[in-house]
Amino acid sequence: MKLKFTKMHGLGNDFVVLDGVRQNITLTPAQLRFLADRNFGVGCDQILLVEKPGQAGVDFRYRIFNADGSEVEQCGNGARCFVRFVHEQGLTDKREIKVETKSGIISPRLEADGNVTVDMGKPIFSPDRIPFVSPTDAVIQPLQVGDQEVAITAVSMGNPHAVQVVADVDTAPVAIQGPMIESHPRFPQRVNAGFLQVVDRHSVRLRVYERGAGETLACGTGACAAVVAGISRDLLDSPVRVSTRGGELSIAWNGPGTPVHMTGPAVTVFSGEIEL
Repeated sequence: MKLKFTKMHGLGNDFVVLDGVRQNITLTPAQLRFLADRNFGVGCDQILLVEKPGQAGVDFRYRIFNADGSEVEQCGNGARCFVRFVHEQGLTDKREIKVETKSGIISPRLEADGNVTVDMGKPIFSPDRIPFVSPTDAVIQPLQVGDQEVAITAVSMGNPHAVQVVADVDTAPVAIQGPMIESHPRFPQRVNAGFLQVVDRHSVRLRVYERGAGETLACGTGACAAVVAGISRDLLDSPVRVSTRGGELSIAWNGPGTPVHMTGPAVTVFSGEIEL
């Protein structure tokens, strides 16, 4: 089977994007892992599948698969690439679209300067909805990671995040703690581990060890979760510039009960065809 694809990235967080509107696509976990493999396949952090909507009032359905073949609820950098992809492929001429995801409806908008703004919805702090095993929904919670206790903020941006504040992201133990936090038993569906350095009240640096993908150059939902955590801890004020290893995002959040808005670039690298 030959499969057409487009390679894209948002701040170096890279994707294989598939048009499931004009071609019928059903892939096994093994095929997804092959596509994501950087040696034998195309290579990416996630595979994004664009489909026809499954409900009224939305334009498209958006499915996200990690490099390990698992399907996940949300991907912020992918959402920006999604809206650029459907424009470039002639699937819509709307500047703002409504997209159905596994975690709900999002509304990405293509800006005049080429950047993309995404309404990522309202952050979720309720432990049973993240999900996170905890008797309280306190903003700061202790988490035992190996022989060390770290202070995290657990929040969902459609997918679960555990954000900790560190003095310096360059020396943060991402490679050691990241896998331990990702598979921590208090997160029954695993979790994205964020390492947040506060530069000033409108600027942070961030590294994220992503669930099912490892550390990536950038994580859109991770940036949203980090800013939400920082504002909730009274360390930040909106809007916040988030510097990742792949580039910068702008995140705005006006507090509890309001949605998070993320703005950043989306880049098409190349298109091709691969034999599965």
